[in-house]
Order: sequence, then structure tokens, then C-alpha cells
Amino acid sequence: MHDFFRLFVGGHIITGATGLVLFWVAVTTTKGGDVHKKWGLIFVYCMLVTGTLAIGMSTLTLLDPFATHPHFVTHPQFRDEQLVRGLFGWMMEYLAILTISLAWHGWGAVRNKRDHAADRHWINLLLQVTVIVAALNTAWHGWLLRQPTMLGLSIVGVASGGTNLWFAFTAVPKRFSYLIEHAKALVGAAISAYTAFLAFGLVRLMPEQAFNPFLWAIPLVTGLSIIIYHTLRLMRLRARGATAAFSRGTGSRASVVS
Repeated sequence: MHDFFRLFVGGHIITGATGLVLFWVAVTTTKGGDVHKKWGLIFVYCMLVTGTLAIGMSTLTLLDPFATHPHFVTHPQFRDEQLVRGLFGWMMEYLAILTISLAWHGWGAVRNKRDHAADRHWINLLLQVTVIVAALNTAWHGWLLRQPTMLGLSIVGVASGGTNLWFAFTAVPKRFSYLIEHAKALVGAAISAYTAFLAFGLVRLMPEQAFNPFLWAIPLVTGLSIIIYHTLRLMRLRARGATAAFSRGTGSRASVVS
């Protein structure tokens, strides 16, 4: 069990670290440009693989918490099997599903900009429903374990799945809403991945800070700031009638944020 777990962890670290570095390349380069598209797509692939490997890790943890995390057996904070199962099983599985659902939705938003009906493909809908269920399950276990971190993070999944479904079933989205969905979802995927990496890192490097909500909030606050910034810029440009530049993917001012 532990050997399989370590195999998943190795792949998870490689693809996750690669994707989280490329995330900043996509954020800082000209939006709509070749560099943004190329490395942004690789980021999406990395998040999909990373999330899938994380599901494998969390599933093994649920099956046998201490076989997959033998260093917790004598740890003063994590000797409770149910706590390990809750944090590194249920919550990590939820974060993995959240990462996959956001990466898929954000990628699809731009792929389907001229065919909005494709946003209602069964894979996308299933992912959004699944992440809501996983979030509610995490909240339930967080309540049983009295872990406010699990309760707080579960809100993100319900909000994410709900808003993504709302967009998918909107008959006629506002012009260029797909750009807002694209930015929101892919930044959200990075937030989810950074949160999961932070969780594992804190336990190993600073176990006494493993439940510090302020440290867990760092990826969320950073990501939300990026989402709000780009959303407001897109809305301002749309209000100023910059739609033609957006649709062509050109124009020095519009291309910076599209």
C-alpha cells in the first residue's frame, strides 16, 4: 500500500509542481498570445493529471490511513486514524476533484466560445455535480471531526460547482462571459492545487501549523485577487465597447486580458 502511495506521490509532485510554475507563465504573459495558449494548455494537462493522481492518493489513504502515512503513527497531532482519513482522505479527494473540474471547465469555456451548448457536455456537468457532492461530504466529515478548515474549504466547492453549472445552463451568456469563466476556473484550479500542496508541506515541514487557517487562506486570497482583477478589467473593457478587439483576439489593450 505504501509503495503504491509513494508512486502516486512522485507523479503528483512532478506534474503538480510543473503545472503550478506554468500557471504564472500563463498569468503574466499576453493573454491570447501564442505563449499564453501553449503553456496555458500544458498547465491544464498538468492539473488534470495531478488531480487524477491525487484521487489515487486519497483513495489509498481512505483504505488504510497509517499504511500510507506511517510517520503519523507516533505523531502527537495525527495519531487519530479518523483525523488522518478526514484530512488526507476525504478533503484531499475533494480538492483533487475540484482541481479537475475547474481545469476542465476553464479549458472548455474558451474551446466552446462559439458553441455554448458544448459547455453542457455530460463530462463537464458530471464533474460539477461531483465536486458539489465531494464538498458536502468534506463539510460533513469536518463537522464530525470539528475541523473548521474542512468546513471552510467545502464552501468553495459548492460555490464553484454551482456557478459553473449556472454558466453552462445559461441560455445566452453575456458577450465574452467565456473569458471570465476561463480566468475564474483556471485560477481556481491553481488555488485548489496550491492549497493541497500547502497542506502536505505544512504537515511535513511545520506540523504545528498544519491547522492554521491563515496559512491555508494564502492561496485562496492570492487567487481570488487575481480573479477579481481580471474580471473587473474584462467587465470595464466590455462596457467601453471593446468587443471587436476581444473577438479578434487582437488589439494591444484588449489582448492583455482576453
